Amino acid sequence: MEKTRKQRTPWAWVPTLYFAQGLPYIAVMTLSVIMYKKFGISNTDIALYTGWLYLPWVIKPFWSPFVDIISTKRRWILVMQWMVAAAFAAIALTVPAPMFFRLSLGVFWIVAFVSATHDIAADGFYMLALDEHQQSFYVGIRSTFYRIASVAGQGALVVVAGLIEERTGSLTMAWQTVFFILSALFLVFALYHSAFLPRVERPEGAERKGAGEITREFGKVFASFFTKPGIVTAIIFMLLYRLPEAFLIKMCMPFLVAAKGAGGLGLSTAEVGIVYGTIGVIFLTLGGILGGLFASRIGLKKSIWWMAACMTLPCLTFVYLAVCQPENLFAISTAIAIEQFGYGFGFTAYMLYMMYFSEGEFKTSHYAICTAFMALSMMIPGMFAGYIQEAIGYINFFWMVIICCVATVIVTIFADRRIDPEYGKK
Repeated sequence: MEKTRKQRTPWAWVPTLYFAQGLPYIAVMTLSVIMYKKFGISNTDIALYTGWLYLPWVIKPFWSPFVDIISTKRRWILVMQWMVAAAFAAIALTVPAPMFFRLSLGVFWIVAFVSATHDIAADGFYMLALDEHQQSFYVGIRSTFYRIASVAGQGALVVVAGLIEERTGSLTMAWQTVFFILSALFLVFALYHSAFLPRVERPEGAERKGAGEITREFGKVFASFFTKPGIVTAIIFMLLYRLPEAFLIKMCMPFLVAAKGAGGLGLSTAEVGIVYGTIGVIFLTLGGILGGLFASRIGLKKSIWWMAACMTLPCLTFVYLAVCQPENLFAISTAIAIEQFGYGFGFTAYMLYMMYFSEGEFKTSHYAICTAFMALSMMIPGMFAGYIQEAIGYINFFWMVIICCVATVIVTIFADRRIDPEYGKK
């Protein structure tokens, strides 16, 4: 007998849900950077304006309680996926427009807001549908498919854009095709999840809550988060654990495509799609899978130091790339693979820490607040990364990233003291 929706295995929806969660973020944060670089926008403008696109993820706690209170997370997920499909089609239509940069940024803002809302609902749904051990086990799976979305987004789609550009000589056609493909993918996701997401919530009475009751619950959500034990340590950890990567991630794409004379590696669009968007993300994914399995065996407390080391040490590979400027794609791919594997493994600790700190009442909204601090940790450094890089050059910029690794080590020391030794174990 076929399983009911409520009994459906998480394998039927966790992979596709987090694949769908990853694509809009990759489009906003990575595809936009590559596209604008190819259209001749400066590093300073790219970093500043795409850095602002993090804002919806930063301020999403201000509407996350409404996702918690009104309707169901399942319904929110489906509506947001339909909206993302429409927004991607709109971006494709802005590419040939005379005011392309401004118009596309405006639609990217819409994608960012809708995607942030989708994240709130998806993460809340994940924590409602799975118990604590399942959450720890499937964190590697969700991370894996989120990274597969990265392969599809900044790997396969970038290769497609590069091939179309090379064969037709048209950047416009190349990037229109990419965003029309993304739009079609989200139509498929919306239809699939309508059938396969389990029903784990009771919506009765949710829509009947009055404005006063919603406002009171809204205040209760924020008050309960900011009065949690260890809140100061948690906020500092969430802001600084990823500081090296916050600088690095904004400039790695411009570095790969920049000419040799400008300090870059001079790769083509298709080569970037293969080296960073495919090989790099595959190793990022492997790191995430192994990180999830590692943490589920020994718990967050014992694994966090191994993960912090993997988050920081591989950043040295970009110093090597900037100093040596190798032309061999194998050498470049190997360096990228090492750095991305370390980041994927190290990021697992960050995700588990946010889940750990969010436990309790309103955990959906509390997790959303945590991810807002995560977005802020990427937004502020990223906005200034382009200006700093253009002022000091790629080599000095990547040495600065290494110095920032000290912040990761310091905040891990303080976070480690407050973690329950049993959290995340079998």
